[in-house]
Amino acid sequence: MALPIRVLHVAKSLGLGGTEKVMQLLAAHLDRNLFQAAVHSPEDGPRGPLLRAAGVSTYVANDLFRTLNAFQPQVVHLHRAGWPEPALLRPVQTARVPVVVETNVFGRHDPSPQARIIDRTLFVSHFCARRFAEQTGIPAEPPRYSVLYNPVDTDLFARLCPPRDLRAPVAGRLSRPDPGKWSGLALDFLPEAARDLPGFRYRVVGGIPKAEAFVREHGLQANVEFLPPVQTDEDLAAFFNSVSLLAHANDTGESFGLAIAEAMAAGLPVVTHPCEGLRDNAQLELVEHGVTGLVARDAQEYAQAVLFLLTHPEEARTMGEAGRAKAARLFRVQDRARELGDVYRALLATKGAA
Repeated sequence: MALPIRVLHVAKSLGLGGTEKVMQLLAAHLDRNLFQAAVHSPEDGPRGPLLRAAGVSTYVANDLFRTLNAFQPQVVHLHRAGWPEPALLRPVQTARVPVVVETNVFGRHDPSPQARIIDRTLFVSHFCARRFAEQTGIPAEPPRYSVLYNPVDTDLFARLCPPRDLRAPVAGRLSRPDPGKWSGLALDFLPEAARDLPGFRYRVVGGIPKAEAFVREHGLQANVEFLPPVQTDEDLAAFFNSVSLLAHANDTGESFGLAIAEAMAAGLPVVTHPCEGLRDNAQLELVEHGVTGLVARDAQEYAQAVLFLLTHPEEARTMGEAGRAKAARLFRVQDRARELGDVYRALLATKGAA
């Protein structure tokens, strides 16, 4: 029997960000009969213990070349923004790893000489692939490019977040506590919701000082609850079970939208908005207006969308369950990890390194 293919995932940290979570899920769900996965990162963090508990070895060190020599991977999978990073690529180039794959989180182009070692670029959404092709004139097509949606543990959310009444007048927001992840839309609807909807609550994971100040200035402390970060999907499921919709708003947009995908997997409708110009807009790839949620173009529409869903529980549930079905079809981690494994094996075979 052939030995498992050694795959080294490389990320900048093992923190709670979406990029790190995607890496964790993929590494942990690769078929153990076919692959031996490990992770390299210069910084440990909350995902480190989760990876190790899942049986994935972690190399926490600044020296990637040393890790490459120790683990001897046949495949290196880089999780990165997509722009030039010669310091990251040079050790991989020097180690002569047979196959190099990148998850290109933001759909950016790397024209550097070092990027020639990359055998496959995986975009996290069709939006990113289309924008890349439009901006560069390079067809975002196999064998050099393809789309692999970010994974979600949809089976877990189906088990822990079964279909339910969405009658509670409670909206939820989930993001990192980063001002770049916020939009005024996430706050401007609050006075109207608190005024027009008795018992309205807004539960926020990832609050920022501006949001806390807005709540104080408008006297909304009784309506808004700021919560600490969630580290596990079990904690995330409990949060989703405590709200009736996800209020997504981010002025920079989403290259994928992991929080949206996870809320969909939990059976929640999502309110979101388009972004202007060349900003990220994959949120519109996930949220289909009137099907899996509502898309609002301005603050007034956003408030109306939130109020509609919180006062029409049957429509909210129908959209939420449509979102759950879409998430299971497109984002299920076992399916995405199997697809990724097929990419690895095909590339190794093409290069005669299988």
